[in-house]
Amino acid sequence: MVADSTNPLGSDALEGTRALVTGSSRGIGADTARYFAAAGASVVINYRSKAPRAEKLAAQIEADGGRAIAVGADLTDAESRATMFATIREAYGGLDLLVLNASGGMEKDMGDDYALRLNRDAQVATLDGAVELMDPGARVVFVTSHQAHFIDTTPTMPEYEPVARSKRAGEIALLERVPRLTERGIGFVVVSGDMIEGTVTATLLNRLSPGALEARREEAGRLYNVAEFAAEVARAAVDPIPEGNLRLVGDTSSFIGGGTVVPEAQEA
Repeated sequence: MVADSTNPLGSDALEGTRALVTGSSRGIGADTARYFAAAGASVVINYRSKAPRAEKLAAQIEADGGRAIAVGADLTDAESRATMFATIREAYGGLDLLVLNASGGMEKDMGDDYALRLNRDAQVATLDGAVELMDPGARVVFVTSHQAHFIDTTPTMPEYEPVARSKRAGEIALLERVPRLTERGIGFVVVSGDMIEGTVTATLLNRLSPGALEARREEAGRLYNVAEFAAEVARAAVDPIPEGNLRLVGDTSSFIGGGTVVPEAQEA
């Protein structure tokens, strides 16, 4: 067990559970995995290409007394997903938590349809594969952004729009699975947040459109940092499932259709 006084879940909240966090070699996914491990979960660190970074994180978790393995998989590839799930079954015997955190679409040379293949098709396929390892009481969390969740009513930066629309398509496709998941006793939560300070996406968007991050910060009042938002993702794995399966984090007043938000994050 990892001793961590800053863990938003407490030291024993996930004792005995097994969690897969996709895209977790860095950023929000990495901090979510750390929080899970600190709460007693056996964690799978998933990565697409950065094996050393993922293996370093797994080693850090193990050194702190937790349990973690790094498993590479290109989620857009069926064979790669199947190999990942076979590895998880062999190592842990099943899954209790799945956090669909991996996303993208702004990468170069990945094809014009890459955003949709990753943010919609791969999310659904990963969920379908994970469900075969899950028992009643399991939980699935999908991580998205306000810019994607509200894209049908609130325009976003042109540079981000293809990603936002693909993530919204993924959210809709996943929500269509909710009745089937409910029948199996598996919970599902969408966690949506604004631009997150310190993420690769926010940094890249600010580079493409200088001043975008500062402008969004001023409009929103404040933006969550990586650790704070990851804490909300981690809490979504254990808190009661909210109305509409949707957990909105931070201020949404500048988005048409904004609703109830999670209270201000504690320092993480």
